Amino acid sequence: MLSMKINLKKNKKLFLAGIPLLLFFLWFYFLLPKPLFDVPYSTVIEDADGELLSAIIAKDGQWRFPADGKVPANFEKCILTFEDSRFYYHPGIDFLAVARAFYQNIKHRRIKSGASTITMQVIRLSRQGKKRTFFEKFIEAFLAIRIELAYSKEDILMYYASHAPFGGNVVGIEAASWRYYGVEPSKLTWGQSATLAVLPNTPSLIYPGKNPEKLRNKRNRLLKKLLDKKHITEKQYELAILEPLPSRPQMLPQHGQHLLTRCINDGLEGHRIQSTLHKEKQIFVQDIVNKHVALHSGNKINNAAAIVIEVETGNIMAYVGNSTNTRAHQNDVDIINSRRSPGSTLKPLLYCAMLHNGAILPNTLVPDIPMIIQGFNPQNYHRTYEGAVQASNALARSLNVPAVYMLREFGIEKFNFFLDRIGFTTFDRHASHYGLSIILGGAEVKLDELAGVYASLARILKNRTEKGTYNPKDIFAPNYIKNNKNITYANTSGVDAASVWFTFQSMIEVTRPDRDMFWFHFSSTSPIAWKTGTSYGERDAWAVGTTPKYVVGVWVGNATGEGRPGLTGINVAAPLMFEIFDFLPKSKWFDKPYEDIAVFEVCVNSGYKASEYCNTTRLEEVPLFGYKTQTCPYHKQVHLDSTMKWRVHANCEKAHHLVTKNMFVLPPVMEHYYKTKNLFYQSIPPYREDCIGSERITDFDIIYPTQNAKIYIIDEQSGQKGEVLFKAVSRTNDALLFWHLDGRFITKTKGNHSISIRPMQGKYQLSVFNELGEHKTVNFEILNK
Repeated sequence: MLSMKINLKKNKKLFLAGIPLLLFFLWFYFLLPKPLFDVPYSTVIEDADGELLSAIIAKDGQWRFPADGKVPANFEKCILTFEDSRFYYHPGIDFLAVARAFYQNIKHRRIKSGASTITMQVIRLSRQGKKRTFFEKFIEAFLAIRIELAYSKEDILMYYASHAPFGGNVVGIEAASWRYYGVEPSKLTWGQSATLAVLPNTPSLIYPGKNPEKLRNKRNRLLKKLLDKKHITEKQYELAILEPLPSRPQMLPQHGQHLLTRCINDGLEGHRIQSTLHKEKQIFVQDIVNKHVALHSGNKINNAAAIVIEVETGNIMAYVGNSTNTRAHQNDVDIINSRRSPGSTLKPLLYCAMLHNGAILPNTLVPDIPMIIQGFNPQNYHRTYEGAVQASNALARSLNVPAVYMLREFGIEKFNFFLDRIGFTTFDRHASHYGLSIILGGAEVKLDELAGVYASLARILKNRTEKGTYNPKDIFAPNYIKNNKNITYANTSGVDAASVWFTFQSMIEVTRPDRDMFWFHFSSTSPIAWKTGTSYGERDAWAVGTTPKYVVGVWVGNATGEGRPGLTGINVAAPLMFEIFDFLPKSKWFDKPYEDIAVFEVCVNSGYKASEYCNTTRLEEVPLFGYKTQTCPYHKQVHLDSTMKWRVHANCEKAHHLVTKNMFVLPPVMEHYYKTKNLFYQSIPPYREDCIGSERITDFDIIYPTQNAKIYIIDEQSGQKGEVLFKAVSRTNDALLFWHLDGRFITKTKGNHSISIRPMQGKYQLSVFNELGEHKTVNFEILNK
């Protein structure tokens, strides 16, 4: 029992004696701060091969690059020879150096030399602002041992090279290499490496451009040591001492500055970003953008942007957010990431969506006639109408009115949903907010998203034809970070490959600018599916095009939103886009997606699936979903008399005199404009006077106003109400039409069916009758401006 008590007392003493030791080890373990350096860094952006594109100074005003984990071999030999020759052999403290320094300092009765190792200097650099005292030296030595236990020698040397001062506001070997010599550290010569190696020792005294002889002497002494230690040859030594010293700091590369700013805004400030950009492409595109802005500066067009995306990967190859040849016109604004009106650049997407949904076939006729819907009055560029045009032709010619009719048929909500699904994020309001004007630029998009959507469509087609499958990861936003693991995929095929194919085929047919009008004569020139756009008021000019390999998107205009005469997609954006394509590697065109294509009998006149009444048909390739489309609504079976001049029916003509004929019959308004452009068109004959029956085909219609139109009028200077012109059309030239407003007869017309009235503000109903008592009625509203 007694011996047990004695043992307990001994154990207690041992335990109490061990507590201080335990506390010491815990303190020693947690002694180093994490992170070791709590300082702001420059934001650095590199291209896909690791070459520096651009950088921005750190928040504290220092050029301090984030460490890249590499210390150049030449600089390593120089700095170790100059500062710490036994770096790889001591535990953080060089005891031989301590003994030498102690002896020399006692002998000379002043501080003649120091004994700081690279490791101790890393500690001192991390503990910024500490006074240079003997006690602080002791702390540095103690912490040096701790850091040697925590980090490898390579890491310690990397920390030193990245945080050592190199004069002025330059910190770290990488920043110094670029600022003083304009090259990356791995390309430093022996003379340059030696110069930079001696700077951290006395950065305030020896500053490039000042005290050149002191700097040269220090450098040359180091080079002599390197020669003596056989790190360099006699020839290398002789060349190195002849190298000039750096003068004033140089500008860093300034490529991809807008992407650098975007990285910062995306939360990457103070990081080293290896981007997907290709330096050669980036520099070329930047130069071309600047050249085109200079070309149009006389018209006060001051800004432009361009983006190049690789189709297969979605990686951005070139990112020029704005022209950089001046800073006087908001050139810091990143247009690529800004919302702008897209003009007509969404038309191919509507065409593609309608093909995919079976709403149209490639050459289906769509109306091209006047329309006003709730004050919205779309006009074609040349302010003319053709009555009806093939959907593919309307796309190739970028006709506005047919596009609006197509959108009205397809549905605004459905189209907005399609746009969201394939990659746009800017349509963040209800579809009713945009209305039908969305197809003509009545919304906003970003250039990178627009180009990214076309890249996704190209990727769908490319992967379907080359790999034979649909990949739900084909639709994603363009990426600017190499090996990005955070890409968000739409996880939907979005659209079938055949619809994309027919869309791109229509886009190839677009007439190129003058310089490229005969592109198809040159075998070296690749086909490009492309589209331009011009926003209202000629404020934004767009061009976007795709090949199987690349998508190029271009915007030209003024960052302020100021419009300029001639600022159109075809005039200023398309030439820039084609010049960029000329620089890019050529590729063969997309293969046709035969698995997604069907062959239908199609009406030659209307482009619809042929009905039993279509006279002329042919077999055409169409998307598989084309089976959903309706049969031709325009071919009708009509009965004529034996002269073929009059329509008749069995109640007014003997059966053996009836001639049955299938005719292509457009509605009156469409026919009115269509027959002026299509001489083959034959109007349906009118009914014979004695043949008024129940089987009717409308022979007239109201052109203006359209149903539910809102009409704004301006009072004349005399105070009189402004006039409004109403117009109707009839198949028969000498038809008599009777006009009624709110049930009150106004007038009658014959031949030219136009009238003008001066209505007061309010809502009205207009009715027009023919001699047979048939009528057409529209409601409209008059508003004063």
